[in-house]
Amino acid sequence: MKRVLLVICMLSTGSLAWAQAPSLGSAASFAVLGGTAVTCTTSVITGDVGISPGSAVTNTGCTISGTVHVNDLAASNARASFLSAYSAIGLMPCTQTISTAAFTGNVPAVLGPFPLGSIPPGVYCFPAGVTFTNTTLTLDGSTNPNGVWIFKVGAALTGTGFQVVMANGAQPCNVFWAVGAAATLTTSPPPPLFQGNLLAGDTTGGSITITGGALVGRALASVAVTLTSTNVNGVCALVDQAKASCKNDDDDRDEDKDHHDRDDDRDKDHHHHDKDKDQDHKDKDHSDDD
Repeated sequence: MKRVLLVICMLSTGSLAWAQAPSLGSAASFAVLGGTAVTCTTSVITGDVGISPGSAVTNTGCTISGTVHVNDLAASNARASFLSAYSAIGLMPCTQTISTAAFTGNVPAVLGPFPLGSIPPGVYCFPAGVTFTNTTLTLDGSTNPNGVWIFKVGAALTGTGFQVVMANGAQPCNVFWAVGAAATLTTSPPPPLFQGNLLAGDTTGGSITITGGALVGRALASVAVTLTSTNVNGVCALVDQAKASCKNDDDDRDEDKDHHDRDDDRDKDHHHHDKDKDQDHKDKDHSDDD
């Protein structure tokens, strides 16, 4: 475990250190976060789960390898941070505005000047909703493997057999989907792999539903999260937890150093005090001789 944390600490001060991304704050340590309900059926969640301000967590044959926070302080703080990040994304200027509302198959559709299968880092805006059907979207890190991809969707995001693939060093933790309504991902052979942070922050329609396939990243919703026969790999949340652990270790080492320095100072003071006492005795002996 220490070796894993060491590697993550090195990554956090290296390749990820200068990547520009919206801050998730207290929400960063959660793999799944809901507002009114979290429903998990025959799925696997790797990472912490939270709900606030609601308390309806339904687990039916679900494996969760993390802590479930039900409307506690951690979940409440995470919700506030998540909504703040969602709002911050909304203020970001668009690199590219995409008028196409539906993509079907890997046809030679185009996102601006970029072919659909090769997207460099940037802020991509869909003014309305968007639907992907049996489509593979490749995020290409060849120009900057530490780059950030932001997808701003004005309304609903719907994906059937929709896959997001990282290429040339691109990192799923640097991908953010800010959805203005519901995000719905369903399976279609082969089971799709969606990568990135899903932020459904609309306070009335911001729900996430994933059926089948897998998500590598986070599912953060203002309303509800519903998972059925899917696998949520909260690696991004685990990395943030490990980075926090690295920082705590550094703080502990600094505190130990402070204690050590204070001990050294006390030892020096005792040493000087003893020398002064010895000198006083010598001066007194000389006075007696006189």
